[in-house]
Amino acid sequence: MDTKPAGNRELVITRTLKASPANLYRCWTEPALMKQWFCPKPWAVSHAEVDARPGGRSMVVMRSPDGQEFPNAGVYLEAIPGKKLVFTDAFVGDWEPAGEPFMVGIVTFEDNGDGTTLYTARVRHWTDDATQRHEQMGFHEGWSKCAEQLEELARTL
Repeated sequence: MDTKPAGNRELVITRTLKASPANLYRCWTEPALMKQWFCPKPWAVSHAEVDARPGGRSMVVMRSPDGQEFPNAGVYLEAIPGKKLVFTDAFVGDWEPAGEPFMVGIVTFEDNGDGTTLYTARVRHWTDDATQRHEQMGFHEGWSKCAEQLEELARTL
């Protein structure tokens, strides 16, 4: 799989993680697990809802260290256990359009056959401005830190 951005509005991180695709997928789709790794510490996830199926609702509420909460609603477009998740914030559930769509996320888990997984997280943005804002918010640093936290948790399952 190509691990380079597909265009100007895509941000990508790729890592080889020491965990199975099945365990990594569980961490992405089980709310209790998602709360443990989904945002870079000292941030936290205060609430997570996951209905990992096409059209299923997603709600993740991230809490800043000073207690501010940031809800992120969306839906899943594709869910292949242990292989791939595609989600977007263009809808907030029941195919109701969001006020201001920002992105589509594509996460893949490729088994390397040696106990490791090639983990790729792609985020495609609706506009150039959204891409730039996400990059300035610390996409590469934040998503890389989350990948480390994800690996650490998945290895314990």
